[in-house]
Amino acid sequence: MRDAPRRLGAALTAAALALTACGSEDTGPDTDAGVAEGDLTGRLTVFAAASLTDVFEELAEEFEARDPGAEVVFNFAGSGELATQINSGAPADVFAAADTSTMDQVVEGEGLAGEWVAEHGEGGAIFATNTMEIAVPPGNPAGIEDLDDLAADGVSVAFCAEEVPCGTATLTVLEAAGLDVTPVTYEENVRAVLTKVELGEVDAGLVYVTDVDAAGTAVTGISFPEADEVVNDYPIAVPAGAPRPALAAAWIDLVLSETGASVLTGAGFGTP
Repeated sequence: MRDAPRRLGAALTAAALALTACGSEDTGPDTDAGVAEGDLTGRLTVFAAASLTDVFEELAEEFEARDPGAEVVFNFAGSGELATQINSGAPADVFAAADTSTMDQVVEGEGLAGEWVAEHGEGGAIFATNTMEIAVPPGNPAGIEDLDDLAADGVSVAFCAEEVPCGTATLTVLEAAGLDVTPVTYEENVRAVLTKVELGEVDAGLVYVTDVDAAGTAVTGISFPEADEVVNDYPIAVPAGAPRPALAAAWIDLVLSETGASVLTGAGFGTP
């Protein structure tokens, strides 16, 4: 597992935004203009959906082993929050979202790098898929068996906020099941929902299949047929103005490679 300081939190991103707003453009050593192929160096900043935490940290070890002069730094959060940060000027080399509509926010805002669009298309490249699952604490104390049980009296549930992809997916599956469920909490990303379940603070949470897999024995996953109504496509792209486009392209090549697909499927993601 990579050290926690290698991740960028929301507070650090806010500080970066402030510096971007009041400082001059950085064209120093952190940029990769003129970097030679096979000799990639510098710090790569990857903005990625929280559900990608484990697989991207594993891929970062592979990336840095291939190019020892490179360092991958992550900002993991809800996709909607990340899109807002990018559209507000946060310097991201790569954006990986948990659904295509959130990527569209960046496409319509700051936009994507021209060379990237020319090679991969206007909406980025789809590299993974994911579906929803009910997560419950070990032993399933509330006796949850299916989606209908989330609407039962006395059952406490955590959902993602509606503005992030897992929240949108949650609304869709509930509508498909004809259910009206009021959660006790709306969380800013899917990993926050998972944490509520792991700590036993709620009886159940709606998360991605991959989050249940990542939690191991800390939660139990319960599948439900309505999950087939929502399959999230995960796009990845280089935002316009990315400081290190060569590093960004190399990172995305790894994610789209057989190695990337193997890590993703091993974590429970589907691949296109």
